[in-house]
Amino acid sequence: MLSYKEKKRVLMYGRFQPFHKGHLEAIKWLLERFDEVVIMIGMADESHTWRNPFTSGERLLMIREALSTEGVPCTRYITATIRTLNIYAGNAGYVLNYIPPVQAVATANPQVARAFLDAGVETITPPLVNRRMWSGERIRRLIVEDNPEWRKLVPKPVDEIIEEIDGINRLKSIMPYSLSSQDTID
Repeated sequence: MLSYKEKKRVLMYGRFQPFHKGHLEAIKWLLERFDEVVIMIGMADESHTWRNPFTSGERLLMIREALSTEGVPCTRYITATIRTLNIYAGNAGYVLNYIPPVQAVATANPQVARAFLDAGVETITPPLVNRRMWSGERIRRLIVEDNPEWRKLVPKPVDEIIEEIDGINRLKSIMPYSLSSQDTID
């Protein structure tokens, strides 16, 4: 058994709005290469907006339940949250103070990758499987359009959590305000 100092860890930093099958596939890919994945939920202090409709607690629950259903032991991942930050190298260093030591950061976002590279951390990009299908923004749009296809794009526990928290009506109620405000759709 490896000590905590010997474990190879990678940071996966995202909003997970909602946690979908693309996120799940990325985590599985990372777990083939690292002992642990540190899953950092960004923008944890923002919710009930079009871009960030779910609270950090709801997203943590989505992740935990989806990984549990897939048989991923909780000893293989660590979750953390962080408030909304601008992207730059100084904040990359700030993020790293919130988590255990990592050997790399996994991201498909070029700005995030550059910030962590500038902070001296290796970055990797997991394969982007079905990126057009598995997109948080696309899933949120399908939900407000009452298109049941969204349910195929998220792990079953995420579907159930969104139902349980009345996430469908939440999205429908905030969409008109977000589209007319300064929020941008990702």
